[in-house]
Amino acid sequence: MAATGWDTGKIYSAGNHQTQTQNDSRAVTESKFYSFVDQFRVEEHFVYREKIKRNAEGRKFNLVVEVEHLDEADRNLSDKLKSNPADILPLFETAVTNLAKKLLQDESILLFQVLLRSNDSIQDLRKLNSNNISQLVRVSGIIIAATNLTAKATHIQIMCRTCRQYKMIHVAGGFSGIQLPRSCDSDPTGLGPKDCGLDPYVVIHDKCTFVDQQVLKLQELPELLPVGDLPRHITVHVDRYLTNRVIPGRRVTAVGIYDIFQSYSSKKQGQGIGTRIPYIKALGLELDNEQIGQDLSSFTHAEEEEIIKLSRRPDFYNIFTSSIAPSIYGNQEIKHAISCLLFGGSKKILADGMKLRGDINVLLLGDPGTAKSQFLKFVHQVAPVAVYTSGKGSSAAGLTAAVVRDVATREFHLEGGAMVLADGGVICIDEFDKMRDEDRVAIHEAMEQQTISIAKAGITTILNSRTSVLAAANPIFGRYDDMKTPGENIDFQTTILSRFDMIFIVKDVHNDERDREIARHVLTVHMHRAPPENAIGEIDVATMKKYIGYARLKCAPRLSAEAAEKLSSHFVSIRSEVKRIEQDTGARSTIPITVRQLEAIVRISESLAKMSLSPRVAEQHVDEAIRLFKKSTMDALQSGEVDGVSQAQIAREVKNVEKIIKSRIPMGSRASVQRIIKDLERDQYKPGIISRAIDILVRREVLQYRNQRKVIFRSGL
Repeated sequence: MAATGWDTGKIYSAGNHQTQTQNDSRAVTESKFYSFVDQFRVEEHFVYREKIKRNAEGRKFNLVVEVEHLDEADRNLSDKLKSNPADILPLFETAVTNLAKKLLQDESILLFQVLLRSNDSIQDLRKLNSNNISQLVRVSGIIIAATNLTAKATHIQIMCRTCRQYKMIHVAGGFSGIQLPRSCDSDPTGLGPKDCGLDPYVVIHDKCTFVDQQVLKLQELPELLPVGDLPRHITVHVDRYLTNRVIPGRRVTAVGIYDIFQSYSSKKQGQGIGTRIPYIKALGLELDNEQIGQDLSSFTHAEEEEIIKLSRRPDFYNIFTSSIAPSIYGNQEIKHAISCLLFGGSKKILADGMKLRGDINVLLLGDPGTAKSQFLKFVHQVAPVAVYTSGKGSSAAGLTAAVVRDVATREFHLEGGAMVLADGGVICIDEFDKMRDEDRVAIHEAMEQQTISIAKAGITTILNSRTSVLAAANPIFGRYDDMKTPGENIDFQTTILSRFDMIFIVKDVHNDERDREIARHVLTVHMHRAPPENAIGEIDVATMKKYIGYARLKCAPRLSAEAAEKLSSHFVSIRSEVKRIEQDTGARSTIPITVRQLEAIVRISESLAKMSLSPRVAEQHVDEAIRLFKKSTMDALQSGEVDGVSQAQIAREVKNVEKIIKSRIPMGSRASVQRIIKDLERDQYKPGIISRAIDILVRREVLQYRNQRKVIFRSGL
């Protein structure tokens, strides 16, 4: 019997006793595989026999095999496959093909591809080394790049130009190439090879056999990345039915052979012939769940019971919120909002194909030193899928996707950015205000439509970015100025602000009692080596992550009729309130209230229902969602008010103070700043309004500061 090795291309024939023994051994191995796929059954059900027949009838020549089933049937055969897969798997594929031909009585059936699926422990990309070469490995990561589909020859037919002799040559798999013979070895007369000159062979492409192949780049998971290290990646080679299965941003678990090849760049740089680059020849790809990288089967019965028991606690909402960043004092409303962001609402696909996002976006805008970045770090730690980035160092291509030219083939391919890698999770963007405007515009589509459209270098495609955005930013002047309108404090376009479901203005308020509490809390954290009791949440991070994952998979709440009616009437009242504010101030609102904000309240309501694993959104969920929206976006809209005084009243009082100051200080004269402030305070004007009026007159060059701002000089009209 003759059998062709998978990567070596050797022909085994009965030439001597040793070769015969090897040949017999391979024949025995193939017969064992044949018996396995033919006879293996689970509860009287012949699993693989039926799969082979069904796939062959559908002209899909592939078979997914569970390695655990092979362990159960024949442990020695399974160990042989794991230790030497390149030689053993071709025998497996031949056995499957032979069984398919027998079952269907059809000799035209093509060679089956055996795809492996394993439950073995996932190996760390960083720990793969030379000891793993040629062995079966199982690794997990994110696809960050995928090349176009190409054709790889498995057998090429060559012809001698001189004597017209034809010859078929096997091509090794993976990245292995082939060297054509330098001389013709034909012997038509039996008197020895004919002299046909040097390099006489040409390839007859029409007679060659090809298979589809694709090259992927697999990067290690961000949540497993050691702090301070660059993420590592490895090239994955896929062929036949494994091609066109994944796009950049998808999380996969790959089973394959850890192999080596000599790269194009190493040849060009003249590196030693013994230097090789590792890669994985994929034998199976498992696509992780679209949302969080796991499915319901990954939860044990005990874990599911614990989660359901936890959700039934009447005070679960407050317990979960208090476990969000417990080392940060106060900020309860922000913690409520982050809880909603972690769970998210329900994604909807309408009858006409339009998709409505369920992910919640939150913006924290405020003074430095208010723990905004710490909230982002905690979310990055607790979210099942999370990517952390800083606005200053993030470009538009880094956030969305980059088009990269391959060194060897000179072809362009896509590499997913941060928002693509965070697909199904949360992206935390710090220093959001430091981003360039053109980079910030790049994420408009990703935040609302949750897709990224690419049209670069001839590549036109759409990538998924189904992610929540948690952003932190500082006001335009570094600190929030209460005497200025929200529009003067917020340096963002209306288009980006409307895409945030909740916007929080975080102010560093000077209050002796509150400052004392914060100081006591911070010092307690610093004094104890172990975290103090008030810095540890009742629910630990691991349980929170598992609970969030379960809720996002299991629960997709919908609005009840009563909840919808309440939301409708409330939206009308919010629009009326915004209209009143705009009429009072005589200017358009910086933070818009549109239909997007109605959808935002719907998403918040759904996330609150999902938090308690409820299938319906009840009225209490809507009430809490409305309260959160008022405490965030509506408060930010009215944040220019001082002690209950509206913007319109402030503007009128500032104009009155300006007139009084100009009437009391003649042209060319000066006055003490403190005396002017005290005189106007006696006239019942607030110090903030007096300071604002003086600043405005100084900017208009009506007044000038003198003597270290202690004196003002009247220099203009």
